[in-house]
Amino acid sequence: MKNFEMLKNDLSAKFGTDQFQFITTPVGDDVIECPKESVPAVLQYLKEYAHFNFLMDVCGVDYPARAKRFDVVYHLFSTKESRRLRVKTQLAEGEAVGSATSIWKGADWFEREAFDMFGILFSGHPNLRKILTHHQFVGHPLRKDYEADAQQACDSVLPIHFDNTPEQRGDLLDNRFVPINIGPSHPAMHGTLRVMAELDGETVIRANCEIGYLHRCFEKMAETHPYNQVIPYTDRLNYCSAPMNNVGYCKAVERLMGVEIPARAQAMRVVLCELSRIIDHTISVGTGGLDLGALTSFFHLFTYREKVYTLFEKLCGARLTVSMTRVGGMAQDAPDGWFESVLKFCDEVSDGIEEISQLLIGNKIFIKRTQGVCAVSKEDAIAWGYTGPLLRASGVNLDLRRSNSYYGYDKLDFDIPVGASGDIYDRYLVRVEEMRQSVRIIRQVIKTMPSGDYTIRDKNIVLPEKKDVYGNIEGLMNHFMLVIKGLRPPVGEIYDATEAANGELGFYLVSDGSANPYRLKVRPPCFAIYQSFAEVVKGSMLADAIATIASMNVIAGELDR
Repeated sequence: MKNFEMLKNDLSAKFGTDQFQFITTPVGDDVIECPKESVPAVLQYLKEYAHFNFLMDVCGVDYPARAKRFDVVYHLFSTKESRRLRVKTQLAEGEAVGSATSIWKGADWFEREAFDMFGILFSGHPNLRKILTHHQFVGHPLRKDYEADAQQACDSVLPIHFDNTPEQRGDLLDNRFVPINIGPSHPAMHGTLRVMAELDGETVIRANCEIGYLHRCFEKMAETHPYNQVIPYTDRLNYCSAPMNNVGYCKAVERLMGVEIPARAQAMRVVLCELSRIIDHTISVGTGGLDLGALTSFFHLFTYREKVYTLFEKLCGARLTVSMTRVGGMAQDAPDGWFESVLKFCDEVSDGIEEISQLLIGNKIFIKRTQGVCAVSKEDAIAWGYTGPLLRASGVNLDLRRSNSYYGYDKLDFDIPVGASGDIYDRYLVRVEEMRQSVRIIRQVIKTMPSGDYTIRDKNIVLPEKKDVYGNIEGLMNHFMLVIKGLRPPVGEIYDATEAANGELGFYLVSDGSANPYRLKVRPPCFAIYQSFAEVVKGSMLADAIATIASMNVIAGELDR
């Protein structure tokens, strides 16, 4: 790529040619490998001069047989050029790399996760402590020498504490203020989230988030299962829009394998993703209204969510966690009349969207409770790593369906709603409008639904039809060999992302050529968003903090993994 060659020349001129390796992988990913001493300066340069303004993820990979045991991997994105860059460095046990928290606020939790899961050290990090495992946990679960079934129970709870920044750190509470626990089991919390706060009357003086209550170590389970058997686990990430997780994961594996799925499978995935976007937004908008006292909107919107579940059930037999995709396409074709049922639902939900706009968006009480409340600026949203509706509500026009189009989104006629102030009200405006646009997309795709197969017919990737398994020896043997041998992508790595309901859902996949992923890192949208919560609600009213949680649409399964 021309831009990568220019970047290579610029970095070589500034830092010296002997420090870096510049690689374009077989799937087209651009990668820079550099020594650990250069990482902070390189990241700063890439942000300021190469316009890679987003830090999308930081993660580790363990190679225990190597002298420098760990890879530390940074995934960057440029909104100016809509392109990605991966920066990698190697660390030996006990070595540290400089923290990126002074460059991007969003590096905070990502680096803590790498420390927690692998023991990777980031010098200069203001608060390098566990984040997903509990305080009694011993070891680092994503290291290759940690057994996947080695569970460790926790029998105590940490007291209220504040550790967001060095000046806030510590368990000592100020006796002028009232400490309060909200969650992890509380009707105001959207999932197993614990918020610790100090209040002056009803004003939040400081807050701290404790997560990990729903951490199942999804990424460890992915390493111990064949590729297609990982799909049901992806359902449990954002379980409010499960098909989008299926699609994002399969798309990453397929791209690593150089597989292009049939046009009909692509169109079916678009329909499923947009249906999922609609019902995911109904959760956010409906529960957001509920947290402000609008119970009617909650029940009203869940009517349409149940209708989509019924459509899912007709398609695959499951409602919530569906596992409808396969590497290579779909699990099965749509039954007769299914697309007509989807179009009928589009008519119904279109009326419902207008009704909910009148119930909430145009409601004077809702407006006063959300307009101008806990706003996040465009600059802060980028610094934290916001993506999806929250980023667009802050005024950044970024949607992967347009900027890095896939599955024919570039050929569809739809609008990207963008807010101005980044407050709670704008977030709901964006989501409601996105529901309208999803209906537009679904209607267009079904109108031009391609004929043909719903999956590729490669015996090394896709299981044969049951009639072939039961009806001829070749089908039986192909089934047997694929089950025994497993799906085997080539040796390599890839980062691939889709525009999920909450934002960028990314999968960093490392293959060693075996039947299981060597490393599968999930970049969940609300992980980057939720880490900003303590800063966003500081100085606001407690009731506004609860409203902010709902507007962030934090899904614990995706957050903790």
